[in-house]
Amino acid sequence: MTTVRRLCLLAFALSPLAAAAVPVTVQLRGPNGQPLADAAVAVEVKGRTGKTSSAKAEMGQRDRQFTPQLLIVQTGTSVSFPNFDTVRHHVYSFSPIKVIDIKLYSGTPAEPIVFDKPGVATLGCNIHDRMSAHIVVVDTPTFGRTDPKGQLSLDLPAGEHVVKAWHGDQKSPSLQSAKLDVPAGGGPLALTLAE
Repeated sequence: MTTVRRLCLLAFALSPLAAAAVPVTVQLRGPNGQPLADAAVAVEVKGRTGKTSSAKAEMGQRDRQFTPQLLIVQTGTSVSFPNFDTVRHHVYSFSPIKVIDIKLYSGTPAEPIVFDKPGVATLGCNIHDRMSAHIVVVDTPTFGRTDPKGQLSLDLPAGEHVVKAWHGDQKSPSLQSAKLDVPAGGGPLALTLAE
């Protein structure tokens, strides 16, 4: 039986609606009410493109660590894996959204890897067991990472949207989702996401 984990997502409109959008601060909290720093948050806004074919990102290795340890990209993004260390690395992922097997290498592999399915990919290095990282792939260009207070500021149009969130401490490798209603006049909004 899986453990149910609740995440509270509190969005506060900070100012009245501008011509097309209102600034919104999203705060992600864990089941005990603590802010969740370094969490992936994405908002699927109706009418905005879900996939890209031109975005590029980088997941490097430096000091025998992945950097960054959490990378958030839009579906269709090409990710390169440069190795800045003097030792070789072997990057892999067995995640359902993208299986990766970059054999021992130095420098930068010739071809980046396109992440073409949404979800969470967990990365490791066969040579250095303590190395791990996550790539969160989302079907929206509206996303970000929470700060130390568990907050992320976005400009969103009024209307009903879908919020998706993921944090490294949660049990499930899936993004959790909930509806987000942004009123024309702004105002506080509260959502609860359950695993």
